[in-house]
Amino acid sequence: MIKDYEAEKTLRKAYDVCIIGAGPAGITLALRLAEAGWRVVLLEGGGHEYSPRSQAFYRCTSTGLELYAEETRLRYLGGTSNHWAGRCRPFTASDFANAPPVDLPGWPIPYGEIERYLPAAMDIVDLPQGAEFRTVNAGLGGDEFDADRFLLSPPTRFAQKYAKALDETAGLDVFINCNCVDLDFDEAAGQLKAAVVCDYARNRQRVVASTFILATGAIENARQLLNRTTLVGAGVIKKDGLTGCCLMEHLNVDMGTFILKDGQGTEPRQYYTTDTFVSEYRAGKGNVSTTVLTDVQTYGRTAEVKHFLENLACEMGLASKIDFVAKFSCPGDGVISTMIEQFPNAHSRISLLDEKDELGVSKVNVNWALSATDRHTIKCIGSELAKQFAEMGLGFVKLNDYVYDTELALKVQPHAHHMGTTRMAASPEFGWSIPTARCSAQTISTWPAAAFLPRAALRTRRCRCCSSRSAWPTTLMHG
Repeated sequence: MIKDYEAEKTLRKAYDVCIIGAGPAGITLALRLAEAGWRVVLLEGGGHEYSPRSQAFYRCTSTGLELYAEETRLRYLGGTSNHWAGRCRPFTASDFANAPPVDLPGWPIPYGEIERYLPAAMDIVDLPQGAEFRTVNAGLGGDEFDADRFLLSPPTRFAQKYAKALDETAGLDVFINCNCVDLDFDEAAGQLKAAVVCDYARNRQRVVASTFILATGAIENARQLLNRTTLVGAGVIKKDGLTGCCLMEHLNVDMGTFILKDGQGTEPRQYYTTDTFVSEYRAGKGNVSTTVLTDVQTYGRTAEVKHFLENLACEMGLASKIDFVAKFSCPGDGVISTMIEQFPNAHSRISLLDEKDELGVSKVNVNWALSATDRHTIKCIGSELAKQFAEMGLGFVKLNDYVYDTELALKVQPHAHHMGTTRMAASPEFGWSIPTARCSAQTISTWPAAAFLPRAALRTRRCRCCSSRSAWPTTLMHG
């Protein structure tokens, strides 16, 4: 049942599982575990709808590239699925097999551990069972790019789709406006004992459970852990450790423009780097989209005025000389954009500030940074695409100077896909080691969806029977 913690503080004495964060991962895990007979509580800091008060908890300072966390993440039931665009692309074997060209390891699990749950993940986000991930265009002539394959979810709004299940599933309690403000770790017992929660008036209670899951996103997961003095005091969280480090995003880079040759279709094209490209350039992966604009691109309350002025500038040939409040491209221009994957970088990180939020929890600073390997990936994708465009006779590409000159500041926008701050690892030296609880016939291992405490801090336990790894919707949620 869904209850508003501001009005009803009817927590049970103890739960099997406490899940903090009711976005796609938290909702999916809560339902799967409760359906399997576990006593589950799902805690969401926001309400049923967007509210400025709840959203303000995402406000943070920035000493690196601007992440726009307060604008891109949503802090209410359903999380950021409330404005998810719905683009889905599955993992491939090389995502797990190829180690990143940095001094940190890659995935500590094989592709097969994820691949077998793809049908269940497709069902969660309303993709047709058995549907093939499809292309919208032909590929290029070389071996470096394939036509990108993807499917579009309706998109799934988790709070709406699963509202009835969240309200009626036996053994599941859901509390909105219920903020986790502390984690009580018992050093002598070597386990987490309780989560401390409060309403907006700072009325506090302890939530006792056998297992705790953080499913609040990369920024808030790290903030929750770094703030906990009992975890730091016990050495579970090390101030100079990797918790909060390796913050990554999918990069939206304005790569440049292109002109199509006569006779070429003006439909959008999407490409994706191949394993050959990754091996040849020792670079990362990424999607590239080429789009011919049919109208001036502008947004906001003054859109009509901007639309008139920008069209006038385009017609007069002044577009390159006039700097309006909103940047734009003229109709007929071909625009190249990307969604590029970053490599883990310990200098890209979340750190605590002395300033507290209204519930008394330390705020965070975000230092989102690109590494030299990220800039190398962007440069290689741009130059190879330009070469293949010309070789295929499609047209001519003009890359922006900062694409091939890595000393120039990069024009990049975030995509609200925060990851990496509680990254998985086979060894605590390189991240969070993987906790599992063995069942008689199946295994519970919910680590792909959220951040767990490491093995030394999490009591494994015998369970009744379920497999919650199939519940991870982000197996294929990308855009």
